[in-house]
Amino acid sequence: MRRLQAPLLVVLLCCCLSRANRVYVHPFYLFAADNVSCETLKNQMSKPLETLPVSPLDSEVLTPDNRDPSKVNRQNITERTAFLAELLNPLGLRMYLALSKMQSSKNTLFSPVNTCESLFSFYLGASKTTASFFLSLLGLSDIVREECLSIVDGHKVLGTLQNIHSFSGPEEKITTQVWAFARKDAQLSRDFIQGTQDFSDSSFIRGVDFSNPQEAETLVNSFVEKTSDGNLRNVFGDLNPSSNILFLSSFNFQGKWKTAFQPEKTSLQEFYLNATTTVMTPMMTRTGRYHYLNDKLKRCTVLKLPLTKQAYMLLVLPHEGVNLNNIETEGNLHMNVFSAWHQNLQEGPLELSLPKLSTSSVNDLNDLLTNMSPEIEAKLLGSEAEFSQLSNITPFSIDKAVNTVRLDLSEEGAEPEDEKEAAGVPLRLSFNRPFFFSVIEGYNNAILLLGRITNPSL
Repeated sequence: MRRLQAPLLVVLLCCCLSRANRVYVHPFYLFAADNVSCETLKNQMSKPLETLPVSPLDSEVLTPDNRDPSKVNRQNITERTAFLAELLNPLGLRMYLALSKMQSSKNTLFSPVNTCESLFSFYLGASKTTASFFLSLLGLSDIVREECLSIVDGHKVLGTLQNIHSFSGPEEKITTQVWAFARKDAQLSRDFIQGTQDFSDSSFIRGVDFSNPQEAETLVNSFVEKTSDGNLRNVFGDLNPSSNILFLSSFNFQGKWKTAFQPEKTSLQEFYLNATTTVMTPMMTRTGRYHYLNDKLKRCTVLKLPLTKQAYMLLVLPHEGVNLNNIETEGNLHMNVFSAWHQNLQEGPLELSLPKLSTSSVNDLNDLLTNMSPEIEAKLLGSEAEFSQLSNITPFSIDKAVNTVRLDLSEEGAEPEDEKEAAGVPLRLSFNRPFFFSVIEGYNNAILLLGRITNPSL
């Protein structure tokens, strides 16, 4: 795990140096539980696990769970959000690169925020040893007194992650849902149940009889489809009669551009899947002044497109003849590169063509973590993970953990297109071949989404 912690500690050092004009507070202490010290930790850990019964799944009862009225502690919420964004971004890029290797020829969509929200809901039910690996992954370990790891307040982490969502305006509609299906004889910890509510807009915690896996699979998938308004279908498969819990989290981003595209200018155009194969896809076209960069060293063009409020999209188009996989490597895609791109953007007139962006992805967290490192997967969710604080039943495992992500962006914008912006002789920039993109909120530059479009017609 030292190899895992090293780059994150470098990030923390950079955070410290960049804030030399104020007192540095290690993120651990920003997220530590209130009024808990190492001296009182032993007494706290000796308290019996508080569990709650789980309502059996009824396909006719589609009402979300009642929300706990308690609120996340708002103290230091702004500072916590800034620190967490700086830790989350490099981890999110690492996870995305692992995912893109698994899906090298497919459209890919990934939310670092929602993935970490899922992982930290599991942290709330983890044993001390397993919890320490979750904290190490995100960089929240107390590097001075490791015996205090367990006093990090997971609810503060989840509430802060949810706070990142709130920076989007009403036009950037982010909705999250959570489903957890536990074996029918299990009770789940109050902490875990509250955790699913800390970051979601609606949650569904239900008990299921897994003794007949095929019947359980049909029941669970039907319930998810109904409660997601038909957006999620057949998410779970290959269930096991000995399953303990299935977990699903969805993250939907419906956004608007700051400046609208005109629908009448959208037309079917060729999109080059490769040098010899094309598909016809609706391409939005707009002429105006944009911030962009021609990166000759990395052989790509970078474009910044503002969304409403403070969010924006950063798109990366490989030069003709350059494979997108060559751009998506650890050497080309890391936070220093993102920062350099952003600092060197220049404004100029462009005639821009861009596919309508509507894509989704279903990501298995076990597969994702395994592709990062089999050791990481084993310690966080796999064979070495212990969740003694998750249920009244031991041992208790997380059998499936899935994140679904969806992005929808059409021609709509908060402001109408301004023809005066087209002054000057524009260069033509067409995203008519596979490209990479990210959606970033502008207050703390937290990465909300990372993705690639290889075929916009799918």
